[in-house]
Amino acid sequence: MKHGFVRVAACAPELRVADCDFNASSIIGAIERAEQQDACLLALPELCITGYTCGDLFLQQPLLHAAETALLRIAASTRGKHLAVVLGVPLRRGEKLYNCAAFLCGGRVLGIVPKTHLPNYGEFYELRHFSAPDESAGAIELGGAPVPFGTDLLFCCRDAEELRVALEVCEDLWSPCPPSTRHAGAGATVIVNCSASDETVGKAEYRRALVNGQSARCVCAYVYANAGPGESTTDMVFSGHQLISENGELLAQALPFSDGAALCEVDVQRLCFERQRMNTFPGAAPAEYRRIPFEIGLRTMQLTRTVARHPFIPNDAADLAARCDFILTMQAQALKKRLSHSHAKTAVVGISGGLDSCLALLAAVAAMDALGRPRCDVIAVTMPCFGTTARTRSNAEELCRLLGVSLRCIDISDSVRMHFRDIGHDESDHSVTYENAQARQRTLVLMDISNQTGGLVVGTGDLSELALGWATYNGDHMSMYGVNAGIPKTLIRHVVRTVALRSPEELKKVLLDILDTPVSPELLPADGDNIAQKTEELVGPYELHDFFLYYAVRWGFSPAKILRLAQAAFGEEYSRDTLLFWLSNFYRRFFAQQFKRSCLPDGPKIGSVSLSPRSDWRMPSDACASVWLSQLDELLREVLP
Repeated sequence: MKHGFVRVAACAPELRVADCDFNASSIIGAIERAEQQDACLLALPELCITGYTCGDLFLQQPLLHAAETALLRIAASTRGKHLAVVLGVPLRRGEKLYNCAAFLCGGRVLGIVPKTHLPNYGEFYELRHFSAPDESAGAIELGGAPVPFGTDLLFCCRDAEELRVALEVCEDLWSPCPPSTRHAGAGATVIVNCSASDETVGKAEYRRALVNGQSARCVCAYVYANAGPGESTTDMVFSGHQLISENGELLAQALPFSDGAALCEVDVQRLCFERQRMNTFPGAAPAEYRRIPFEIGLRTMQLTRTVARHPFIPNDAADLAARCDFILTMQAQALKKRLSHSHAKTAVVGISGGLDSCLALLAAVAAMDALGRPRCDVIAVTMPCFGTTARTRSNAEELCRLLGVSLRCIDISDSVRMHFRDIGHDESDHSVTYENAQARQRTLVLMDISNQTGGLVVGTGDLSELALGWATYNGDHMSMYGVNAGIPKTLIRHVVRTVALRSPEELKKVLLDILDTPVSPELLPADGDNIAQKTEELVGPYELHDFFLYYAVRWGFSPAKILRLAQAAFGEEYSRDTLLFWLSNFYRRFFAQQFKRSCLPDGPKIGSVSLSPRSDWRMPSDACASVWLSQLDELLREVLP
């Protein structure tokens, strides 16, 4: 459970209807297998000790006695094991029978939660046998000892404070007001549902959507254990469709009739961070719930959950294409509004032949199209200087010609040299002054052309560059509207590629060549026609920095946890030392360069991560990075087995 990861499992053990002794043995076998798989929590189906489809046999005393005996036997089997078990069982309390979920751990039954919503429609007749619980808290007698009973139980792990489990049963989820909503408000981070949802055509898709939706609404992990084919097929068929979802994302499932188990780690630390971030997340008063402690022991395990290498990019090709289209539409609509509101006659874009300026130009063209204005109102300005190569200049000019925008080519070499003379800088000194003088000169040209044409300067800098501070202060750092400010570099590539693959052949060829060009500010003299300054050799691979950015800013993870995730995602390509080196570089730059982000121009938020100083990210420019860097130093000194 290190870093908040808790391995959970859901399965439907082999079952015989009304054979409690057989079912208990089958369940104990499932517990043994879950223990071997290092599961911390195992969820089993509704009424799995007896079978959900017993019908009027639920009114038979021998069955109920056998079920209680089996429950105590199963509970005893958990002694000495490092997991908790949740399963369904019919239990009597007073003169009433309840459809219950039992929480077992450490050889004991720690609590019993009765089903709140009893279906009595269609194929379901639960009110014939079971009672709905009243609101009073209480206990139930099991094996001669009282056990907490009620819908107000919260099972809290002593080994990991973020792991808090609550239970509901089947129809509870399908009701308009599921108990899990209240449980989550009381602090539950994991909801377990013991279910017996029969299979009908189309129901699996609906069930999946329901589980994902509730986990998103409750900002929780939702473990859904569904009854399997061992149930009676007199009138229904059960498929064993098991689901594990976290905050709206399906992590694992056993497909219908696959006779399998769902197993995955849920990240309760991440869930707690999201709740902390959302001030609208409800909270129940502590007195409203009874908190029941349990212990399962701390363990570190290999992650089995998928860790995406590129968290900003969907895996599905169709989803990716749709997202890229939508991003370009968002950019265009945002710029359209700004051009219209400012009565700008032109949109001025500095075009370099690189990736970022290419996307900014595409967004400006789309904005003019949306305004019903001619594309020549977009003024693209290419400003070659000491580091410009023939390839990037040619691509910039061809791109402008094919898009039908106005193009100005202004060689800034002489004006930069004049500036060097003014400030007494030796041109052979290729220091930061040499580089930044060019970047600031380009911004000066763009700003003055916008004044000259009554226009608006469209910024080209992206989210990744803002995170690293890879921009010249008051140079390319500044514009009148930054259309790329909310898009990371790894995603920009896909937006441009999506446009390329749908473009006429000539435009497609240019866009693909821009994509194949190494990322560079081209501020150092070129080696012939070879780019001398490659950004990723200086600041590190953007795929790593975008990964670090996502987990550091969006989820507030510690450097140690980010490193662990990075090893899971990139371990075959980058060594641990390499990941640590670039992670340290990321944190140093991120903290040191906040002053550039504190005065950013306006720009649209595109995804879940934004560094706008006006909305999503408010950080002092003189904040210290020592807490983060000290943890990285510890990781560097750590001796691995």
